[in-house]
Amino acid sequence: MKQTWRPGNMLYPVPAVMVSCQRKGEKPNIITVAWAGTICSDPVMVSISVRKERYSYDIIKETGEFVINLTTKQLVRATDYCGVRSGRNVDKFKDMNLTPETSEKINAPGIAESPVCIECKVVQVLELGSHDMFIAKVEAVRVWESLLDSRGTLKLYKADLMAYSHGSYYELGKTLGKFGFSVQKKASQNNAVKKKTKKRKNSGSIK
Repeated sequence: MKQTWRPGNMLYPVPAVMVSCQRKGEKPNIITVAWAGTICSDPVMVSISVRKERYSYDIIKETGEFVINLTTKQLVRATDYCGVRSGRNVDKFKDMNLTPETSEKINAPGIAESPVCIECKVVQVLELGSHDMFIAKVEAVRVWESLLDSRGTLKLYKADLMAYSHGSYYELGKTLGKFGFSVQKKASQNNAVKKKTKKRKNSGSIK
């Protein structure tokens, strides 16, 4: 049996990403965002939702740029800190011993300690209520070379990524399946049956 609750934000788990931004001539800043996501694949676009009163809000709106930095279990303390402290009062890069990293396509820096940095340019701002949504086009993605195999394929599971769910941070667990595995499994079983049937026909056991 389920209870019916009033409307609330219960879409969990979600990624807890560190978003870096910077005004020209000022220190770089980081804001932790749990409401971030992919919204289009062609062109490649993402979104982040930020409260107007947050220090990073004006920076992102004025510069039109930001970097989404994926977070890991090694970055969990920094991720939390950057979500509860304001860049108006502290230098988050310095306090968390993080390294600003020059981006390839935009001026906002990434975070060197993050395994994947997604460089973004804002194309639209939607005023929604408590939060504004920054819709952005992905300009470049930079990844640690240590996550690539000999063929250049990204092995993201090696990054020890984490997620956020209902007030807590969690390390990702074991693999349950790959995209499309439910169909592939049935197909492989059907192929096995067909091969057995063909073999029997060839042996003369089926006429």
